Amino acid sequence: MELITHLIDFILHIDKHLVEIVNDYQTWTYLILFLIIFVETGVVVMPFLPGDSLLFAAGMLAAQPNDLNVWLMIFILLVAAVSGDSLNYAIGKHFGMRLTRFKLFGKQVVKDEQIAKTHSFYEKYGSKTIVIARFVPIVRTLAPFVGGIGRMNYGTFITYNVVGAVFWVGGITLAGYFLGNIPIIRDNFSKVVLIIIFISILPIIFELIKEKIKTKKGVQ
Repeated sequence: MELITHLIDFILHIDKHLVEIVNDYQTWTYLILFLIIFVETGVVVMPFLPGDSLLFAAGMLAAQPNDLNVWLMIFILLVAAVSGDSLNYAIGKHFGMRLTRFKLFGKQVVKDEQIAKTHSFYEKYGSKTIVIARFVPIVRTLAPFVGGIGRMNYGTFITYNVVGAVFWVGGITLAGYFLGNIPIIRDNFSKVVLIIIFISILPIIFELIKEKIKTKKGVQ
């Protein structure tokens, strides 16, 4: 429970935590950010790590007077996102459903319903799921894994992987860089994080509503 509390605090106040990281580790911050994005996108059992909020906060941080360069940061995070998805694809291809039984603290980390939702994304969007999923928490981590299980053509996968990473990393990091110093955003960052998370899960909410409507029509 304490771990979850610390994680929530890190996500909601990631701007302050990143400032502490920069002060303590200077240019090693690039490596720390790389590892967080790489693990969040590349390890199927770690979908709870921050993604969108981290990129936005990193952009904000790069706009501050320090040694961080936003373009170098974007390049490093692009490499992390692309290589993370590629690792996840390989894990799905070689280990598949066996990994979905992995348990952390006695609980199944990757739930069957999460896999089912990701499958429904593939059914609706096809290969474009790899791009769209970048902006949806949990699905972002599961999509390349499910793509590997389904043996998606790797050439197709890597193309959408790179395109999705460019839009996700570049778009959100630059949004943080240019918008993060607006006083109302800077002074209410925890609320901004919650808004980012809410917007990110809207596709899942819409899908759930549509499924409920279909189920009700089917019953009638």
